[in-house]
Amino acid sequence: MAATDNRNDPFRSFNFVVDFGDDTIAGFTEVTGLTADGDATDYREGTDKFNNVRKLLGLRKYSNIQLKRGYTRNDKMWRWYAATANGNNDRRDGIITLQDEQHRPVLRWRVKAAWLNKLETSGFKASASEVLIETVELVHEGVLMEAVG
Repeated sequence: MAATDNRNDPFRSFNFVVDFGDDTIAGFTEVTGLTADGDATDYREGTDKFNNVRKLLGLRKYSNIQLKRGYTRNDKMWRWYAATANGNNDRRDGIITLQDEQHRPVLRWRVKAAWLNKLETSGFKASASEVLIETVELVHEGVLMEAVG
């Protein structure tokens, strides 16, 4: 058995799929903001035997998720944003799936009750040849990571 047979290399971050709704909205170049955090609450009773506070679990918070992609004629993100900006409660559950080098799913982040809060265009510059980038920001009510397979 070769020494490399037992390797457990970390996953690469460049193969992923973003899906919100019944069909894939768009292909993205970058996903950031998959962050979960929690508050700790200090608590002490007058009858406690030690002169220190206890740490109690507090509320959980989740960062907004940013998605970036090159502009195309696909306007699904704009339509989703417009729906929520006009007062429609268009919240969607979604899945961000990390894939291995053979494009098999290995990890999933399930996002709960997301809606588009912000759209941004990278800007135009006549002397540049960069791809025009659309950045969207999703507000959501929770994220859960799970292994696949």
